[in-house]
Amino acid sequence: MAGALKVSLVAVSNGELIGHVAFSPVTIDGAACGWFGLGPVSIRRDLRGRGIGGALIRAGLQSLRSHGAAGCVVLGNPGYYRRFGFEADPAIRLEGVPPENFMRMPFNGSNARGVVAYHPAFSAP
Repeated sequence: MAGALKVSLVAVSNGELIGHVAFSPVTIDGAACGWFGLGPVSIRRDLRGRGIGGALIRAGLQSLRSHGAAGCVVLGNPGYYRRFGFEADPAIRLEGVPPENFMRMPFNGSNARGVVAYHPAFSAP
């Protein structure tokens, strides 16, 4: 679907794809607002735990910042995503998801509030 990804990065080793991260636009309360959703992140199973995913996430976040994004949200394990600066905030939420598992990272002091919706390409039918 056109416009589904803003940033898509891959990790390659010896000519083989070993990891991928994507960032897609999200809306907040139905409006485009310069925020993006992180995910999916995928790393080849036998190479997990070596920092590949973290490096991809950091590079993607930097790319978003350099393109003037207002912020990023992620649905996932707080223990993992907090290390990048994500934190739960009840003011920004994803319907049907425990608030502690939906986190945000504002850029440049942006303070989004409301209900987040991912790009239709990432929504259940």
